[in-house]
Amino acid sequence: MRYMINYKPAFDFDTMLNSIFTPNDRWLQNGPAVNIIEEPDQYRLEAELPGLSENEVEVKIDDRVLTIGSQRSEEDETNREKEENKAPNYLIRERRERSFSRSFVLPKDVDSEKISGSFNSGILTIILEKLPEVKPRKIKVQAA
Repeated sequence: MRYMINYKPAFDFDTMLNSIFTPNDRWLQNGPAVNIIEEPDQYRLEAELPGLSENEVEVKIDDRVLTIGSQRSEEDETNREKEENKAPNYLIRERRERSFSRSFVLPKDVDSEKISGSFNSGILTIILEKLPEVKPRKIKVQAA
């Protein structure tokens, strides 16, 4: 399974300056850490998504590209707090918008109709069933 990489210039001055003044948080930059395990009849993708619920995670497939993503903005949290009449008086607020997206190109042997997912204790598990092996067959050629 290949990981799709979005093109970014290798180095530029703005990136260097931004890296000095912003925290170096790998999760925010690249998305969650994943494990991909190949088994005889399936692939299993496990992604660490601490602090998220299954309702906040979107998994979609489009033309053999599996994308995992989430987007939660500061406005969503503020609106929820207002609805619950629990608008806190923040002294420090470092947890703000959180969003990520990771895409994976699926191998040709994945049955896109048999993909399933589960979410348990901050771990998203996606099962990608393999297609049954297509074995070559011998074709008998007869004289005309």
